[in-house]
Amino acid sequence: MTEPVVLLDVDGPVATITLNRPAARNAISGELLTRLGGAMATVEADDEVRVAILTGADPAFCAGVDLKELNQETSVLRDSTRGPNAPWVPVSKPVIAAVNGAAITGGLELVLNCDIVICSERAVFADTHARVGVLPGWGLSVLLPLAVGRSRARQMSFTGDFLPAAQALTAGLVSEVVRHENLLGRAREIAGAIAGNDRSAVRALLASYRRVEAELVAGGYDAEQRASLDWSRSGLDLAETSRRRAAVTERGRAQAATPSQDKGTGAA
Repeated sequence: MTEPVVLLDVDGPVATITLNRPAARNAISGELLTRLGGAMATVEADDEVRVAILTGADPAFCAGVDLKELNQETSVLRDSTRGPNAPWVPVSKPVIAAVNGAAITGGLELVLNCDIVICSERAVFADTHARVGVLPGWGLSVLLPLAVGRSRARQMSFTGDFLPAAQALTAGLVSEVVRHENLLGRAREIAGAIAGNDRSAVRALLASYRRVEAELVAGGYDAEQRASLDWSRSGLDLAETSRRRAAVTERGRAQAATPSQDKGTGAA
């Protein structure tokens, strides 16, 4: 029997959602995106669940949108990457990203749509939209500058360079880096601490954070969506996009094999 592409495990007040396409480095297919949205909806509907953890099946967190499927005219992904502004309908409970490996482009957008981000020392982050020849549609151009600052966000997006775990911590993209084998345990510790607080207060505070964030970036999501739609309508060459994606993968491997000690976007 085929393994589900998204796993949902509920343990008391904590739900763990695992992206489960390890052979494809958890690339986002139409089915995975639909199942992820369904898992988040289940978390939202279960009043006993107070916190969700999002992670990936090793070796990667998420390699981004599955470009092989994006090439298909009937793919769910063709419309989903042009809107709405997030990969899932927002939930009223905190979502912790436990990043166990590479979080690239669409995978980075999944991370940015979480409320708290921790990672293992194996994690690496990159925005390769410009290298591949597509534009973000799930809030990256809004959320990445909030996480790492204006200059570093633009450097990441314009260069497509890979940011290793230690530098992601320095930049503020993640709040903790832990040993790989301790990642889920630490995520559950944080989730447990949150779940132990007053539920209504946590949700009200989370809603407040999000309202403040929305005020700071007023109009930003609409601007990103307009840019993404205009780019798609200009005649996106998906065959060329796939070719570029292969080059990005090789470049990432080369960066990983040559660690940088002094560049802000070097590789682990």
